[in-house]
Amino acid sequence: MIKVTFTLDEETASYLDRTAERLRMSKSRVVREAIRIYGEQAGRLSSEERARLLELFAEVTARIPDRPRAEVEQELDDVRTARKEGGRGSLGPR
Repeated sequence: MIKVTFTLDEETASYLDRTAERLRMSKSRVVREAIRIYGEQAGRLSSEERARLLELFAEVTARIPDRPRAEVEQELDDVRTARKEGGRGSLGPR
């Protein structure tokens, strides 16, 4: 085990005391388990967030134009050429 020192506000310390007493666990164990549980859940999306993002993804992908590959490649070539030449409104070489 590694000893760690940290500071808690009164409300959090009181909550820790009550939780440890109610669960009949040491405060250290309550903190260890709380951190483990929080770490497992951190970064996960709720089912509501996941559904909203999937809807948004479906919306956005539906807007992607269906064009022939050659047309897309030509547009990319045009953009690359414009960038090499300084693009529109270019002041010329510096």
